[in-house]
Amino acid sequence: MTYKSENNKTWIEDDNGKQIAILEYPEVKPGLVNIVHTEVVQEMNGQGLAGKITEYVANELRKQGIKAELTCSYSIKWFSKHPEYNDILSDPEAEAKKAAQLAGPACGIQRK
Repeated sequence: MTYKSENNKTWIEDDNGKQIAILEYPEVKPGLVNIVHTEVVQEMNGQGLAGKITEYVANELRKQGIKAELTCSYSIKWFSKHPEYNDILSDPEAEAKKAAQLAGPACGIQRK
């Protein structure tokens, strides 16, 4: 797997160069992004790729000193389970409230 980033998007490519996961985080203002979308191709669901790409982006944002706000339901849940990344959230308390209001699986994905 290879991580690639460009224009506030990060994606994972498999060994054949096929994009298998993507995370989008447009800039809201200088030093602040909004994590808006996380997606994994259907045939790769359930293999932890959404968590891996979210952790990768969180680490990259931390290195760059960039804060994040969250509107992607997956990222809201992921950050609520990983408080060690609260330092990159623009408002950890507000993000915790969002997580408490979410019910069911992230992004409406039906679990089997």
